Amino acid sequence: MEHFIDAAPGVRLWVEERGPADAPPLLLVMGAQTSGLGWPDELVDALAPHHRVIRYDHRDTGRSTWAFDQQPYAVTDLAEDAITVLDGLGVDRAHVVGMSLGGMLTQLLIADHPDRLLSATLIGTSALSTAPYVRPDGTRVPPGELPGVAPHVLEIWARPAEERGPEGELDARVAHWRALAGEQLPFDAEGARALERKIIEHTGHHASSTAHGRADPSGMLRTEELARTRVPTLVISAPAEPVFPPPHPQHLAQVIRGARTVEIPGMGHALPREVLAPLTTAILDHTGILGRHRP
Repeated sequence: MEHFIDAAPGVRLWVEERGPADAPPLLLVMGAQTSGLGWPDELVDALAPHHRVIRYDHRDTGRSTWAFDQQPYAVTDLAEDAITVLDGLGVDRAHVVGMSLGGMLTQLLIADHPDRLLSATLIGTSALSTAPYVRPDGTRVPPGELPGVAPHVLEIWARPAEERGPEGELDARVAHWRALAGEQLPFDAEGARALERKIIEHTGHHASSTAHGRADPSGMLRTEELARTRVPTLVISAPAEPVFPPPHPQHLAQVIRGARTVEIPGMGHALPREVLAPLTTAILDHTGILGRHRP
C-alpha cells in the first residue's frame, strides 16, 4: 500500500507499507540520496510476514518532493520526517532500522524520541557522540581518529555532479555501489543496475540529488542521550565496510547504553543478496526477543 504524507508546507513524502496492518510496525530509514527502494524487495518481503514494514523516500529522493534549493533543511529535519511518517500512519511506536545516514537519523530518534521506538537497528553508520572508543587494551581513541572513508570512495564522492544521460547515470550508480560493496563478496553489477533502473523508473527521472550533502549538519551530537537511553539497540558490524569500517560498530555499541553487535560476514556498505538472510535473521531476532519480553 502506498501513501503520500505531508512533512512540511509544500513537501510530501512517498511511503509504502507491506505486511499485516496489525503486526508490530518496523520503519526502514535509508541513507543519503537514496530512495526507500534502496531497501531490497527480498529483505522487505522477508520481514513483512512478521512486521508491518514501512519504507519511504526521503525529501529529494524518489517520489518525495525535490525542493531543497527552494526550501533548504537541516539533517535533523530528516529525522523529524521519520516521526512524521509514523504520525501519518497512526503508529505510536515502531522498531526502526537505519542504514548509513539513516543510522544517524535513527540515533537522533533514539535520543530525541525514545518513546516512539520499540527498538533500533543501526547499519553502516557512526556514533553521534564525542565519547572515545576504548580499545580492548584500554587505549582511548577520540572519534575523530577512528578510520575514515576509504580513498576510492572519497574519490567518487568528490566528482562534480553532471548530466550523464540515463545509461551514463546507471553506469555511475553501479560503479558507486561497486566501491561501497567492499571486496569480500562477489559484486553483482547486473543486480545493482536492475535496482537502480527500478529506482529511476520509480522516481520518474534519472537526476541525482546532492541535497543531503548540502543540508545543515549542525546540532547532531547526542552523547549524553545515547549514553542513558533505554531503547534496545542492535549494531550491525560489517567487516568489509569502506565508509565506517570497524571499529565504528564497536564504538557505537560502547556509546549507546546496552547496545550489542552482530557481525554479518562479508558485508560492506551495501545490501547484496548474500547478506540479506543473515541480516533478516539478526533484525528479527532483535525485534522478536523484545516481543517475547515486552510487558
